[in-house]
Amino acid sequence: MSRPLKIGVIGANGWLGGAIVQALLDAGLTSPEHLVLSLRSREPARFPTARWTRDNQDLADSVDLIIVSVRPADWPALNVKAAGKLIISVMAGIRLEQLISGLGSERAVRSLPNAAAEVRASFTPWIASPAVSAEERRLVGRIFEACGRSAELGSERELDYLTGLAGSGPAFPALLATAMMRHATTHGIEAAVARQAVTALLVGTGRLFEKNGDDPESTVEVFLDYRGTTAAAIEAMRASGFDQAVGAGLAAAFQKSISMGLPA
Repeated sequence: MSRPLKIGVIGANGWLGGAIVQALLDAGLTSPEHLVLSLRSREPARFPTARWTRDNQDLADSVDLIIVSVRPADWPALNVKAAGKLIISVMAGIRLEQLISGLGSERAVRSLPNAAAEVRASFTPWIASPAVSAEERRLVGRIFEACGRSAELGSERELDYLTGLAGSGPAFPALLATAMMRHATTHGIEAAVARQAVTALLVGTGRLFEKNGDDPESTVEVFLDYRGTTAAAIEAMRASGFDQAVGAGLAAAFQKSISMGLPA
């Protein structure tokens, strides 16, 4: 029997790193005694039976697979060598070639889960370097399926785009929710009631899409055909530039994802 896979998470005390660790444990993909976790500050109370370290090189030397979960701005200072190890990055904008040259391993995966990994509802796009084996790709898929859903992509350009779309996680629905709640309160609706109404709207929509597999565009057309209050709202929003505003936002996020990986 082969020995258990040892997994290291650089930045495990951050929200995303911690969410991934918890997802791996909940899915039974690893156990605390096979985890090495790094942090920069005081050791937290979470994952008490895993091994915590402040030495990232010690972590890299001790494990088979390394998940790098630090802010992209902290990447240049991450002085770690991990030759021969499987590397999974969850940093926005840092390209495969940078991971390979910076960490010294040809076996690299670039990915971007989002904040919904905390509730096992992230969509994680990812891409692997040619040196990552088919078996390792299946393992990567299992890791991200533990956080929600995932898809292996064919190019980094696709990942750059999805960094802005899927990587933003709840931010875009939260932006819509904020605008709706503010409008409701200007019409005399109590803030708590407005929040309940909008939260129920977004959560219920997600559950319906998940349950029925509905196509969002078809859902919009159904309401337009009904010619009721929702159709009036949709037409007014579109006339005010809703589609163009969303497109401009996604284009800006796409360009930011590309520029984040460029030298300063």
